[in-house]
Amino acid sequence: MQDPNEDTVWNDTLRKHGIIGEREKTEGEISLETAESVLASAASKIDLKDKAHDGSTLDELDRLLEDVADDEEEEARRKIREKRIAELKAAAAKPEFGSVIEITANDYVKEVNEAGTGVWVVLLLYNTGLRVCRRLQQILGVLACKHKHTKFVQSVGQNCIPNYPDKFLPTVFIYYENNLCTQFCGPSIFNGENMTVKDVERGIAMHGALKIDDSEIEAEAGGAAAGIPLNVTLSAKTKEMLVSAVT
Repeated sequence: MQDPNEDTVWNDTLRKHGIIGEREKTEGEISLETAESVLASAASKIDLKDKAHDGSTLDELDRLLEDVADDEEEEARRKIREKRIAELKAAAAKPEFGSVIEITANDYVKEVNEAGTGVWVVLLLYNTGLRVCRRLQQILGVLACKHKHTKFVQSVGQNCIPNYPDKFLPTVFIYYENNLCTQFCGPSIFNGENMTVKDVERGIAMHGALKIDDSEIEAEAGGAAAGIPLNVTLSAKTKEMLVSAVT
């Protein structure tokens, strides 16, 4: 005869129809109700993050989301701080100048070609007898004080390049790491005698040698201001002279 206390499908069916009595509990065995109570108690102790998607209250979820948001904001702030610190360190590592340096042809290689890694150089050729040159010298002095990481140098035109024609003055060359990036020459550059600090600053910044607001560069690029590279017609001989003198 089958044991009525045995936990089988057949005995469960007999109990359901009242043919046999309830199964006797063995030592240490707990009821279904007790088991459910234990499981419910354990579930209530689970960490909030683990039950965020399993019936947590709105208040619990709100607190969880606030914690996550705080962590993300703190991480974002940390990254911004690290980036800014890196920028400050990089800026501190760059050489500072702060004034316009007078050079001769003998100084050219050292002051221009060997200016250093990451250094922009703005070279002005001038003649003090020309009013437009004097005006540009004054403005470059202002810009040299403002943009200390850009190296500004100047030289009397014919002292730097023998027989350099005055009609091409003032001339501005822009270098970066020994490479000639662009040049401006002639009395009408940067709006000629009416040039302003902004005219010159924007014109030079368009080629990367100065750091200013992008909107100002766009305004310069879209306007009719001077500062146009080689805005005078140069003969082949003059161009050859320029290339040989500045490279």
